[in-house]
Amino acid sequence: MTITLEPGRIKAISLDLDDTLWPIWPVIARAEQALQDWLRPRAPKTAIWLADTEQRMALRRQLIAERPELSHDLRALRQEQIRRALQQHGEDPALVLPAYEVFIAERMRVQLFDDARPALAWLAQRYPLVAVSNGNADVQRIGLGHYFRAGFSAQEFGVGKPDARIFHAAADSVGVAPHEVLHVGDDAALDVVGALGAGLQTVWVNRGGQDWMHAAHRPHATVTDMSELCVLLQHAP
Repeated sequence: MTITLEPGRIKAISLDLDDTLWPIWPVIARAEQALQDWLRPRAPKTAIWLADTEQRMALRRQLIAERPELSHDLRALRQEQIRRALQQHGEDPALVLPAYEVFIAERMRVQLFDDARPALAWLAQRYPLVAVSNGNADVQRIGLGHYFRAGFSAQEFGVGKPDARIFHAAADSVGVAPHEVLHVGDDAALDVVGALGAGLQTVWVNRGGQDWMHAAHRPHATVTDMSELCVLLQHAP
């Protein structure tokens, strides 16, 4: 099925954050390392255990299986992961909150894609922007808050993409209907298929040249970066 972007009915834009505006995995790797470095003199057994990626991810999967609500609350999930690791090794559980603060401070130190900030500036002059993320990035702490009218994260809102409710809340926050919102993001399932199901127009940011794998759904447009999105909107009829 072919669908065509209708720029004339766009009154607001909702934006994914991780891997749309910055690459996420280098950030997470640095945050994991900062957490382990901080724990090493305070809880050395836990630090060594958390340095093992397979063990850490196995615990993460176990926690989500035990408490499915943690899948969209990354703050609570991370804190519980640290708590369990400390308990397993007989080390001080009072370290959970300060350890998490070390992790999240580093997580907020993102390196934007070169095209992201100029695109945000251009878009924010023309549309109200709303951040919609399943991650735990905070646009205020990152230093991008002045571009956004509102922001929704799964951990604060209670559900994440592809649930239609978070997209509808984004539309409500700037006083427009869902069909008047363009959602922009890199994740084919969460951002594109999810937003389509909520009645939004969609642009897929496909930086890596991936194949589209969802035969029953198509984005209204595909771009390779955020600057291409600006060109698309600027030159649209």
